Amino acid sequence: MNMQNTGVMAPPSPRSLEGMALPLPMMRDILVKTMFRMNLTMVTQLARAVCLPVNVTQELVDLARGQLLLEATGSMSSSGSSEMGYQLTDAGRNRANDALKQSEYYGAMPVPLDIYREQIKRQSIRNIQITRDQLTTAMGHLILPPALISNLGPAVSSGRSILMYGPPGNGKSSISNGIRDALGDKIYVPRAIEYSGQVITVYDPIVHSSADDDEQDPNSLRRTTGRFDTRYVRCERPTVITGGELSLSMLDLVYNPVARTYQAPLQMKSTGGIFIVDDLGRQAEPPQSLVNRWIVPLEESKDILALQSGEKFEVPFDTLVIFSTNFHPNAIFDQAALRRIFFKIKIDGPSQADFLKIFALVARKKKMPLDERTLVHLLNNLYPQIDNVYANYQPIFLIDQMISICEFEGIPYQMNPDMIDRAWANMFVKEEEIVR
Repeated sequence: MNMQNTGVMAPPSPRSLEGMALPLPMMRDILVKTMFRMNLTMVTQLARAVCLPVNVTQELVDLARGQLLLEATGSMSSSGSSEMGYQLTDAGRNRANDALKQSEYYGAMPVPLDIYREQIKRQSIRNIQITRDQLTTAMGHLILPPALISNLGPAVSSGRSILMYGPPGNGKSSISNGIRDALGDKIYVPRAIEYSGQVITVYDPIVHSSADDDEQDPNSLRRTTGRFDTRYVRCERPTVITGGELSLSMLDLVYNPVARTYQAPLQMKSTGGIFIVDDLGRQAEPPQSLVNRWIVPLEESKDILALQSGEKFEVPFDTLVIFSTNFHPNAIFDQAALRRIFFKIKIDGPSQADFLKIFALVARKKKMPLDERTLVHLLNNLYPQIDNVYANYQPIFLIDQMISICEFEGIPYQMNPDMIDRAWANMFVKEEEIVR
């Protein structure tokens, strides 16, 4: 099987209809629906549209032809090749219409759930080993204490759940993104999977970043075949980020009653990658309820989903879940829930020395000259007002404020105590009585 130079074993192309492990009537119906909807007549075109090798597509065409759903047109390709054309018979068009009433799905053949399980094992997030250098490089834009990298490294390499907590504005979201960047390799995401005759679409261009531009469109007629099973899209490891909008219903299969197809839930789309639950405690659902929903997946590496019929089934759960919260964990979880989260990492604000490093780094990046008198004023007169509590977001906030002042006044970038006082006033809202 082709490794594609990613370290992840590519899914092999199916060699025959029998090897597809899909119901023959389902494959036949997808073929005639695709011909009907896309007005395709050549086997090579059909092979690209249904994401199968030409020889397997020809088997399927011969099957449909034997059932009098297709007929050879006798015409050759407009490109001058000797390829035979096919068209739907009246019975074929009727079959396509009937099949579309049952499900609007057409195009790429789905991958059976059991075969998809095997691919998940080949590209498991738990197979990843991240070195200190990789993680440090991915976090290069952040000033982090060495002890934090030492705690993050084993957590990420384990592929187990992580809870990051601490005061707001100290880069928990940026660290989550840095972890994503450290992963680096590519995996294979199915366009759709099949379970119990139902199609569940998985590939989502909003979530998944295709590593091959010519494979982004499942209906593309230019996609090359043969390198791997093109029912999959070769992608960066996915990252799903949710915040205060996350609800329990978003973790269930999404049924489209018009198309009569399913869409995979968010955690399934993040398979092989990272699922970040940001701002835990800001959702309408209690944090305890959200974590309870994750208990079985986190402990048993499987999730349980339900079809419209009520039938429940297991899918692999292969995701690095990162919870991020500004609350103390003991305030939002019971101890049983906390035990289920494998790593707990506190993200504190920077020391004064690290604050100054971040301030200088941001100033240099934004071409703002440093002024010693202003920094002394900031540290000696302003920070004592908030008990010298530093946060990672503050340097960029203060410098951006001073840049705005300079640009408004039409003067070169500069800082002075008066400007930083004005910037400071915008960083906090004073507690004062509102006159009605």
